[in-house]
Amino acid sequence: MAILHDTLPFAPWTQSHARRLPGVMPLPRAEWLLVDAAYAPQMAERARLLNRRESEVIALLPQAAEAAAELYDTVLRDLPAHGFTVAPDVIRRPDGATLRPDPARPLWTLGHLLQADFCLLQKQGTEHVLTGAVLCFPSSWTLAEKLGRPLMRIHAPVAQYDDGMGARVQRMFDLMRPDQPLWRANLLRYTNPALYQPRAEYAPKDKDGGGDFIRSERQVLLKLPRSEAVVFSIHTAQVRRCDLTDGQRAALAEIDASV
Repeated sequence: MAILHDTLPFAPWTQSHARRLPGVMPLPRAEWLLVDAAYAPQMAERARLLNRRESEVIALLPQAAEAAAELYDTVLRDLPAHGFTVAPDVIRRPDGATLRPDPARPLWTLGHLLQADFCLLQKQGTEHVLTGAVLCFPSSWTLAEKLGRPLMRIHAPVAQYDDGMGARVQRMFDLMRPDQPLWRANLLRYTNPALYQPRAEYAPKDKDGGGDFIRSERQVLLKLPRSEAVVFSIHTAQVRRCDLTDGQRAALAEIDASV
């Protein structure tokens, strides 16, 4: 079953300055989490994946336990501003469903609360390394292949992510302040509308320049003050090409013509 938005809730790629990689922009701290119109169906799909594929969509290295606990506390503290009712033993979601939070399973809990996936990156040596994640909606990658890898190795299949880009991104991570999230959104074209699309590196993908499904990820970077881990959250939205606005279709055509 395709889970689609009626309209894209974010599309910064319509502006030329946001297309230049890495294309990050400052984001008000209060806006780093998002609940949108597709909350209920996306959360149902997340629950299905967490129930049937937990070992594939959640991973946490031992050194990331403190960071995961800090992320858990941070998110729960921020939830009331987004329509949640938070009590010590139960959380009521915006769709009316309730969840008993489990601090011993922080990523599992977060996976049942928000549409976004959450990745934890911690500095090891000269690079940030992926040390944990809840990843229900991967866009043609797998958590198993990326866990424990530094940023440069994670992005090895991405041609644009060369040494120069890697150095700029690493410097950005190093200079981030906990009170200043950063964000960007990508633009993907798919022939398959499934939100869960894990694929091995370099494997063929259900992507096509003429694909009917336009998928965009709202990617937010937030540095946690205590552990200094960087949280990379990924909130996925998807529409049919015909449901793009006139401005979005024009921007997409301009982007495609420049490739």
